[in-house]
Amino acid sequence: MNRSGILPLYKPKGVTSHDCVAKVRKILKTKKVGHTGTLDPDVTGVLPICIGRATKIAEYMTDYPKTYEGEVTLGFSTTTEDASGECVEQKRVDRVITKNEVEKVIKRFVGEIKQIPPMYSAVKVKGKRLYEYAREGKHVDRPVRMITIHELTLLGDIKQTEQTVSFRFRVHCSKGTYVRTLAVDIGKELGYPAHMSDLIRTESGPFMLKQCLTLEQLTEQAQAEDVELLSIEQAVSHFTRVTVDPTIETKVRNGMVLPQFKGIEEKRVSVYNESGECLAIYQQHPTKKGFIKPEKIIKID
Repeated sequence: MNRSGILPLYKPKGVTSHDCVAKVRKILKTKKVGHTGTLDPDVTGVLPICIGRATKIAEYMTDYPKTYEGEVTLGFSTTTEDASGECVEQKRVDRVITKNEVEKVIKRFVGEIKQIPPMYSAVKVKGKRLYEYAREGKHVDRPVRMITIHELTLLGDIKQTEQTVSFRFRVHCSKGTYVRTLAVDIGKELGYPAHMSDLIRTESGPFMLKQCLTLEQLTEQAQAEDVELLSIEQAVSHFTRVTVDPTIETKVRNGMVLPQFKGIEEKRVSVYNESGECLAIYQQHPTKKGFIKPEKIIKID
């Protein structure tokens, strides 16, 4: 088994991302394991896990755009903005909500929008995480953030009961988007308290749900010594790629500053050798104009 690479894990409901990392460490019998951004315990789906040398690039993978499929329920809001929280406000949905109405409302959320993170989140305010304030029963002013909703689509029909209305959606969004807050805000636009009643992450950057292994499948493969990890190269494929000759490869492995590659203006590039292996991530030099410096050396052996 290749001990370095990306494991697209299917995160089950009811466990934290940290729990998943601990389980993977135990299954693969290795300490160098890290995730690439948390999923709430109630959320299922794609959780890319970095193994071995791939832990060096975990920070770049948190910037991936993500795709989710979820459900909004109108009729009551909760403390956590999802189904696990306590009811805060209740208002019976006493009229018919049509697909046309929902589609018109969700169109308003496409593009760059402002979002206030939920109190039950890991965002820090004055050195303390919001969920810590929430657990103490304190409410603090939260910073407004700019996020991007690339696509937002209604899925299926509207489900209406005597008290509530629910509908499913698919969203493709930028890093830092709180989908449960998006669900609450959609509800407000429709005139009702709301919460996110279900959520699954179907894509994280280049990694998709169909590629994911469950913890049970991973255990079986590990016992058979047949675990196939995805490559580091796939994980950094969103960066501009530059291939260098053996002479420059030696300089890259030694972490040397290089002249900026001709015709490439990006702030960050991935540098490969002629064998197709990613050697390092380089960035523009902060003081030497026309030069780039290593931000992360990935392959040194």
